[in-house]
Amino acid sequence: MVVAGGDERGTTERVLTLLGLLQQRRVWTGPELADRLGVTPRTVRRDVERLRTLGYPVHASQGVGGGYQLGPGQDLPPLLLDDEEAIATAVSLLAGAGGAVAGTGDAALRALTKLDRVLPTRLRHEVRALSGSVESFGGGRTPVDPKVLMTLARACRDEVEAGFDYPSGSSGNEVRRRSVEPYRLVASDRRWYLFAYDLDRDDWRSFRVDRMTDVSARTRRFRPRAAPDAATYVQEGVASRVYPHQARFLVHAPAGTVRAQIPASAAVVRPRGSERCEVLSGAASLDFVLMHVLLLGHDFEVLDPPELGSRCRALAERLLSAGATISSVQDSPAVEP
Repeated sequence: MVVAGGDERGTTERVLTLLGLLQQRRVWTGPELADRLGVTPRTVRRDVERLRTLGYPVHASQGVGGGYQLGPGQDLPPLLLDDEEAIATAVSLLAGAGGAVAGTGDAALRALTKLDRVLPTRLRHEVRALSGSVESFGGGRTPVDPKVLMTLARACRDEVEAGFDYPSGSSGNEVRRRSVEPYRLVASDRRWYLFAYDLDRDDWRSFRVDRMTDVSARTRRFRPRAAPDAATYVQEGVASRVYPHQARFLVHAPAGTVRAQIPASAAVVRPRGSERCEVLSGAASLDFVLMHVLLLGHDFEVLDPPELGSRCRALAERLLSAGATISSVQDSPAVEP
């Protein structure tokens, strides 16, 4: 390992300080930066070149109002945050990951796990204290404890086993300890799920995070297995596998059109060419899922199960009968009082 000498370390610290200054203000003149850093304008120019080499787009302009300016680039280089900025960022991400910010939970959690790698220990207690004061109201995703999400996210990242208590049985009143190899956290439009390999059942499972209690990450590492796509597995489970009846339809409409009509938690939509798609959904009864597809307003065909064809005919006869009844009432002669 090569240990940096005093001059090299001093240069690194100065370049980081320069980056912090450029992030604080829109434009700095060369003399201003030289004065802040205690160096010559020539040294400032060399340090600016070092930042450009690292991927930071530092622009320079001449004349009145000109100077050095940090601009946007094609790639996102590392950010330099002071303690207050790091705390504020972590607390905001915790709020988003917990469901307070609709549509940002999964991205917030990914960013939070990256920040967690580099967050100094001295700042962690402040982040925990401040995150406790963040709340939200209204609909959206079912709220979960951000600390539970972080525990599971770390376990996925570090490839270590996790354990938690989870309801089981048809009533859900019985709680059992589950031991898993956690692979991914998946956010739906309503809830957070953990996609994991269940060590007790020797199979893949998805678990609702809001139903977990006493969540802990262990020190025992595991070697990742060949896994199905996490998002697809969880979506299919939420939309169909958890229900006693599953059905597949061929809908005569583009997949994008149908996806806009059905929540992701209610059905899986797969394209079948540019003008048709396959819809996989589940429900407590076949009539219920059939009505949902009927109300989409597109022509469709039943793919599975076969008995759904007889339900289509029964429903059609019922609707025709209801329509005929209305027609007979309207055609009846008015009765004088």
